Amino acid sequence: MKLKTQKRLAAKLLNAGKTRVWFDPGRLDDIKEAITKADLRSLIKSGIIKKKPITGISRFRTRKRLLQKRKGRQQGAGSRKGTRTARLSSKQEWMNKIRAQRNLIYALKKRKIITNETFNLLYKKSKGGFFRSRSHVMLYLNENKMLLGNKNGKK
Repeated sequence: MKLKTQKRLAAKLLNAGKTRVWFDPGRLDDIKEAITKADLRSLIKSGIIKKKPITGISRFRTRKRLLQKRKGRQQGAGSRKGTRTARLSSKQEWMNKIRAQRNLIYALKKRKIITNETFNLLYKKSKGGFFRSRSHVMLYLNENKMLLGNKNGKK
C-alpha cells in the first residue's frame, strides 16, 4: 500500500518533515482513500494522522563522561589533544612544584627539624631547580643526614 502522496501532503499540513508524520496502522485504508488536502485535514482532526514530537540528542552519555572526568578518569594519552605545555604551562608546573617544596621546607624549619642554615641551603637549591619534587627534598635531607628532630623525616 503506497501512501507516499498522503504522507507528503500531511507533512505539509502539519508543518513537519515526512519522518515526523504518523499514520494509525489500523486505519490505513481510510488514509489511502484520502486524496485531497481537505480529506487529510479531517483525518488529522480525528487523530488518525498525527505529528510525532521532535527528538533531541540525548545528553546521557555526555553527562556520564563528565562525571568520570570529575573523578579523574579518561585523561590518558589517547584522550589528549594538546601538548604537555598546552595542558599545563611550564610556568604553572614550576609554580606548583616550587610552592610545594617551599611549604615543605618552611614547615620543617618551623617544627625545628632542620636548622636555619639547612633551610637557607634548601631554599637556594629549590630556587635553582635542584629538586624534582617534595620527596626529592626529603631524600636529599635523609641521605645527607641534615634532619634534627625526627629521623624518618615524615610529617
